Amino acid sequence: MLEKKEKILIVDDSADTLEMLQRKLSAQGYDTFTACDVPKAIDVLNNIPIELVLTDYKMPKISGLDLIRHINDNFKHIKVIMLTGYPTIEGAVEAVKVGAEEYLTKPFTDEELFTAVSGTVEKIRNQKLAVKSHSPEQNPYGLIGTSKVMQKVHYGIKKSCSNNATVLIQGESGTGKEVVARAIHYHSKRNKTPFVPVNCGAIPEALLEAELFGFTKGSFTGATETRAGYFLTADGGTIFLDEVSETSLSMQVKLLRVLQDKQVYMIGSKNPRTVNVRIIAATNKDLQLQVKQGFFREDLYYRLNVLTINIPPLRDRVEDIIPLAYHFLNKYARENAQIVPSLSDDVLVALSAYHWPGNVRELENLIYRMVIMNEDSVINKSELPDYMKFSIRPPKNLDRTLEQVETEYIVDVLQSVNGNKSQAAKILDIDRKTLHNRLSQMNKLNEVENVD
Repeated sequence: MLEKKEKILIVDDSADTLEMLQRKLSAQGYDTFTACDVPKAIDVLNNIPIELVLTDYKMPKISGLDLIRHINDNFKHIKVIMLTGYPTIEGAVEAVKVGAEEYLTKPFTDEELFTAVSGTVEKIRNQKLAVKSHSPEQNPYGLIGTSKVMQKVHYGIKKSCSNNATVLIQGESGTGKEVVARAIHYHSKRNKTPFVPVNCGAIPEALLEAELFGFTKGSFTGATETRAGYFLTADGGTIFLDEVSETSLSMQVKLLRVLQDKQVYMIGSKNPRTVNVRIIAATNKDLQLQVKQGFFREDLYYRLNVLTINIPPLRDRVEDIIPLAYHFLNKYARENAQIVPSLSDDVLVALSAYHWPGNVRELENLIYRMVIMNEDSVINKSELPDYMKFSIRPPKNLDRTLEQVETEYIVDVLQSVNGNKSQAAKILDIDRKTLHNRLSQMNKLNEVENVD
């Protein structure tokens, strides 16, 4: 008898097979559960912490292979043994590919059954104790990634560090434009002077000039004191103008003047202030296209575009995804005083296959969340978001009339807006009178049904 009873789920559409397997495994000390089809199996998995599943290959409607895929993508640490009365090499290979640990052909002996189950249980126990150690390689600029496209970024940083030229950094949101800007500043001769980041898109247009250039006391309502702007704060150092494409054309004229004259005018002052500031600008938009469309000044574009660094999206540097993942894993485990967990093989595959619309920022946030939520030594695919996992969809109720479906949807919409008919009509894209008529029809139908 085992010291710890592993919970085993047996899935087979044959009642005799279920009874036989449950009897034999229970006699070995395992805690067994049964299901005659995949939907019932999923119900068990959702409510009981199963550790091992034995499933038949061919079952009505939903096959054992789909069940394995579902388990592999949605449940932590669960191992699977495939059972089949239709043995083929192709079937065995496919079962292993989708995540089965073992493949038993019916009829099998008790010894074959117990050996397969005990061997898989041993793997479960060993996996709980295994902890991998990873130290992602970093370059001198603190950036993670050795792909060819990132080597171009490293080269651009190196060239930018040796001079004071204006730099334009282009890349999608979340690719790390500020990280690159900081690398340039802190590896240049200005590394002991201020680095001042400014998100131009986050500051209202009416306040942006005051924030950038400063203002004198009494220059406008609410100006109770003289305050230096970001350019004066960054004097001698670097100012990072993030999302510079979000500035208005009038503000772009003032930025152009600073680039040309190295002088700023505080609001309320007629005397210019000379500043020694290196400008690094960044954008997630195509500035050349913005110029053609009239949203960005051509002269300012050429002033900013002296040195250009294009940061690739994460989907174009797939080989860097895993090193980045382990970098964030180590970082947030240390911050939370946790033992660094490992990432299971199926998680590594899922991370590499995902397209990452949010780029490095999305990957970082995902790893951070998984570190916080994880309570084991291994992070499995079940802890990934649903959109990164394979899931069996519940069967749809396809025996309803179109009128019944529409009625149910109208009720759901009304409930979602707390009975507000005007708002519901807007969501349904019908006028209020049509909604009123439909509700009247529904009420009459309910009255008839109640009489019946």
